[in-house]
Amino acid sequence: MADPSTYRPRPGEIPTEPGVYRFRDAHGRVIYVGKAISLRSRLNSYFQDISALHPRTRTMVQTGASVEWTVVRNEVEALQLEYAWIKEYDPRFNVKYRDDKSYPYLAVTMGEEFPRAQVMRGDKKPGTRYFGPYAHAWAIRETLDQLLRVFPMRTCSKGVFNRAHQVGRPCLLGYIDKCAAPCVGWVSPEEHRAIAEDFSDFMAGNTGHFVKDLERRMQAASKELDFETAARLRDDIVALQRALEKSAVVLPDATDADIFALADDELEVAFQLFHVRGGRVRGQRGWVSEKGAEQLADIVEHLLLQVYGDESREGVPREVLVPVAPSGRANLEAWLSELRGARVEVRVPQRGDKRALLETVARNAQQSLARHKVARSGDLTARSQALQELQEVLDLDEAPLRIESFDISHVQGSDVVGSMVVFEDGLPRKSEYRRFIVRHGTGDDTAAMHEVLTRRFRHLVNAPAPTESDVRSGEQSDALSGDQPDATSGEQPIGQPVGPDGRPNRFAYPPNLVVVDGGLPQVNAAAAALSEIGVTDVSVIGLAKRLEEIWVPGQEFPVILPRTSEGLYLLQRVRDEAHRFANTFHRQRRSKSMTVSRLDGIPGLGPARQKALLRAFGSVRRMEAATVEELTEVSGIGPALAVLVHARLTGDQARVPGVNLATGEVVD
Repeated sequence: MADPSTYRPRPGEIPTEPGVYRFRDAHGRVIYVGKAISLRSRLNSYFQDISALHPRTRTMVQTGASVEWTVVRNEVEALQLEYAWIKEYDPRFNVKYRDDKSYPYLAVTMGEEFPRAQVMRGDKKPGTRYFGPYAHAWAIRETLDQLLRVFPMRTCSKGVFNRAHQVGRPCLLGYIDKCAAPCVGWVSPEEHRAIAEDFSDFMAGNTGHFVKDLERRMQAASKELDFETAARLRDDIVALQRALEKSAVVLPDATDADIFALADDELEVAFQLFHVRGGRVRGQRGWVSEKGAEQLADIVEHLLLQVYGDESREGVPREVLVPVAPSGRANLEAWLSELRGARVEVRVPQRGDKRALLETVARNAQQSLARHKVARSGDLTARSQALQELQEVLDLDEAPLRIESFDISHVQGSDVVGSMVVFEDGLPRKSEYRRFIVRHGTGDDTAAMHEVLTRRFRHLVNAPAPTESDVRSGEQSDALSGDQPDATSGEQPIGQPVGPDGRPNRFAYPPNLVVVDGGLPQVNAAAAALSEIGVTDVSVIGLAKRLEEIWVPGQEFPVILPRTSEGLYLLQRVRDEAHRFANTFHRQRRSKSMTVSRLDGIPGLGPARQKALLRAFGSVRRMEAATVEELTEVSGIGPALAVLVHARLTGDQARVPGVNLATGEVVD
């Protein structure tokens, strides 16, 4: 742990204007981002007596090695810059008030010529309208199945759509009247877009006029004695009513609002969010996050900042109801209004239906926190126990908070690949996983492990340590030692800790522990690779599968942990994850290589000529035994191309001529 006084800014150096500040650790990694009305007042509060700080804040300032700041014009700009930096750097000590779960949405791709309704997860795309989120994808499909009867819009993928267009016959949904079949021209693009817009309006909460219009048309058909049409319209009305019944009416005045509630204790805080559109609950989300030293007002501010940071204009409602007024409410309202393009009000309801609904959401948050405590208490204890046990058994200076595991996968020396998985605080960090294509793969696992580890740790020793001025300005040298990044292997340069844009390079952070899959030979190869490039402060062990023993370089006998050991269980998870990741990559490489023909890559020999050769000879082996004259007899194969194919198949590269593909002339 560092002494905060070693990097405390000089008196009077910090400005008094509003701005955003960043703490960095010794490797140049951003560990905390914050904003302040007065930078001087806020930053000075971090460098007081550390015993008076909150435990999480105390750990942060002791982990840091430097602090930098950026002055902005007003608090709204500080709010926007803080969110942008938190999203960019993913700081370790910034509490994430938004869960990582990808909730499903009902999406309508209005940006396409023929809009499509589908279930979507992940990042939101421009030109697409989203409705939800929903707790389960099956709930979206149930609702969509009901509404397609009234709004028969496209739901098929691009491949199915193009195939139906080519054959001139729609899919089953077209025949059962749940798709207007624009693929075969049953409706024009304009008519289909009108259907999609009506569907979107209904999902947005404008439901009343659709039901009234269907009732009017049903009565008119009855008067005309067109009972078949009237019966169909009656069934459409029932379908709409069933879809509406799935979302309860909670606010009678057709309010559009998001209602937030939270329940907290000393360590964690649980959130619940109800999306109300048109007075009906259209979606619900809930998650639990760690709790820092912030007050509830600050928690609510950061919560709204992270929830609405990626939302489109349609995703921001007119009202945001919260249990506690956020700090800087006026700035938040200005920011949300700018996102929505219209006024947004953030307030605490005091009475009436909205207050009652907020209390209901709060009860959901309390129950969610209670369930989380029961489910996670054992997991948190087990992970802490596992890390502490590994520190004691392996005689490490500190607990292995970052563990990297490596594995090699191949089949009899072909398509040799390596994998690297990362566990931080006992949990997988999948964004840090890496894959390697072994360049000199001969089937020797120890040689392959030596190569992979050398490529992973090559620049750690040669990279200059970042100075305080380098970290503050984000400037550094562009010189890199060793070889350059391999674009085909998925390996990234590990180089200096901080890149030219101020962001840390990948591979910049050394692990506390390296785990290789195998026994003493693999461990010795790993230790030799690290020793050759000068890495001496990283511990290396191997976990053999036969008896699950732990091998340490330089020791004749392995370390045996009890089968019930939490430390052994963690090592097994790390080793198995590296094995799975390596095997997956190897299967991908092997499948790709099995579909490559020896005829591929020959200039002038496209798919049509390849098929002609295969029809004539039956196989590449017979083609290889054929003469140039026999190859020339195949339709489309000229003398120059026949010579080229024969030379490539027989391996006589000295006879491979140059061919002018425009004229077919053989060039010596």
